[in-house]
Amino acid sequence: MAGAAIMLIGLLTEALVGWPKPLFRAIGHPVTWIGKVIDLLDDWMNVEDADMGPRRTAGAIAAVAVIAFCAELAVIITWLLPDGWTGIVIAGILAWPFIASRSLYDHVAAVARPLAAGDIAAARAGVAMIVGRDPAQLDEAGIARAALESLAENTSDGVVAPLFWGAIFGLPGIVGYKAINTLDSMIGHRTPRHEAFGWASARIDDAANLIPARLTGLLFAAVSGRFATAFAVMRRDAGNHRSPNAGWPEAAMAASLGVRLSGPRVYHDRIADEPWINGEAPDPGPEALHQGLKLYRKSMLALAALLALLATTALI
Repeated sequence: MAGAAIMLIGLLTEALVGWPKPLFRAIGHPVTWIGKVIDLLDDWMNVEDADMGPRRTAGAIAAVAVIAFCAELAVIITWLLPDGWTGIVIAGILAWPFIASRSLYDHVAAVARPLAAGDIAAARAGVAMIVGRDPAQLDEAGIARAALESLAENTSDGVVAPLFWGAIFGLPGIVGYKAINTLDSMIGHRTPRHEAFGWASARIDDAANLIPARLTGLLFAAVSGRFATAFAVMRRDAGNHRSPNAGWPEAAMAASLGVRLSGPRVYHDRIADEPWINGEAPDPGPEALHQGLKLYRKSMLALAALLALLATTALI
């Protein structure tokens, strides 16, 4: 399976070097390039005084156009690559920026370190970089919950899902998925401007993450040493989440660590009264966040081993 080999190279490259700041300053990042295309279409096609129906149609056309453009560009690049391992290695390097394994770890670790040291202000500053809720309203448990929820959900969206689609469809799969995910991040929220225009982007993202989210939950459960418990909590509580997908990795993370996640939270101007996941367990603290990062590292090693197995099997 060439796709698995390509994804393994991309995963290992990103885990080793991330996306270096000098490189970002020099050329930006492919995801920001996609974001600029989305911004252009949003400005052009999302007419604020139009009716909801036409705005929803325009948003669907914009979403399909972005996804098709990105995937087709990756198809053309794939056609131009040399055959054999040279082409696979080049494709893996091109896939590297669409995987976020190291950057996700670094962002959550930037919350875990000050939280463990008792520096709540620095921990709040760190968690503000990865969640949308008001960090000023978060105590120690709230910070740990927010960071663990982000770690669980973004393991699915930022690592497992792009690798899943890339393993199946190669470079076009991972690039197309990243276009879908970026559309959802930018215009898929229920704001007055994007409730209609971003409707299609949000639904496409839900569909693209349907399988990867459940696989991420199974991955957490498998490496946790508490598979039966984690699986049972996933089946029971995943549906409590407002997202059709995020509840699966979050429930597995919560059960694996023996803590509760989700629950009521403050988003700047409103209170979201969300139900608990694994609600009978205690709140997480600094140690649970440390254990969550350890679970994440084990999951990444297992994922790399699985890709290596798939790639090797294809060569036999």
